[in-house]
Amino acid sequence: MIRRPVPAVGVTEAHAALAGGGPDGPVIVDVRGRDEFLQARVAGSILLPLPEFAARWRELPGDRGLLLLCASGARSAAATAHLVAAGRTDVANVDGGIIAWYRAGLPIRSGPLEPGEGDVSGVSAG
Repeated sequence: MIRRPVPAVGVTEAHAALAGGGPDGPVIVDVRGRDEFLQARVAGSILLPLPEFAARWRELPGDRGLLLLCASGARSAAATAHLVAAGRTDVANVDGGIIAWYRAGLPIRSGPLEPGEGDVSGVSAG
C-alpha cells in the first residue's frame, strides 16, 4: 500500500479561506483535547478530539470543506488521512497547527466556551 501525503494548507491560507468563505466556507475541526481547546482555539471551530474521531467523524458537515487542526499538525494529519481514506476530497490539514496559527499572529480565543461553541451540532451537516 502506497501512503500519500495528506492535503495540507498553511495557517495564513486557512485563515483566508475561513474569512472569505462565508456561511458555506470551510470549517476548522480541532482534534485536540478539551483542555487544549479551552487554552487556545480558532473562533467557530468544531471540537472533535482524536480519541473520539474514528467513532464520530460522520457527524462532521458533509456540505462544507474541513480544515483539521491540532497543536502542531501531527494529530490533525492523522484525522485528515482518515477522512481522505473515507472518500472526502474537501479536507486539508492545517500545517503547524494552533502553534503556527498563534505565531503568525492570527486571532485566537481562549477561556470558557460560549454556549454551543465547539459543538458539531452547531454546524450544518449537509
